[in-house]
Amino acid sequence: MSDAGPLGPPDPVRPLASLVRGEALRADNEARIRPDPARLEAGWERRFVIERERSADLVRLYAVAGYEVAVDPVPPESLADECDGCRIVFLREYVSIYTRSRAAIGE
Repeated sequence: MSDAGPLGPPDPVRPLASLVRGEALRADNEARIRPDPARLEAGWERRFVIERERSADLVRLYAVAGYEVAVDPVPPESLADECDGCRIVFLREYVSIYTRSRAAIGE
């Protein structure tokens, strides 16, 4: 499948628009799903809220990069008000990935 327009080369705006849309969704999710304050206070940084099945690869990547990694289920109280059906799906299928530098904890 080509990004070529009907009269010429690929449209350079299409990939950029996709990135911008993805970043807007990520920023929106950050505002709607509050990180665990206890984790933040203990020096953790929330990296992602992602589907549980995709989290293992990211955990391995962060561990190889030298980070301590924690994967937490998303607790109901961390979600902003949403429809009940959306909350149920989200709570069953998504996790938060937190990291912190091993140097920060003295390893």
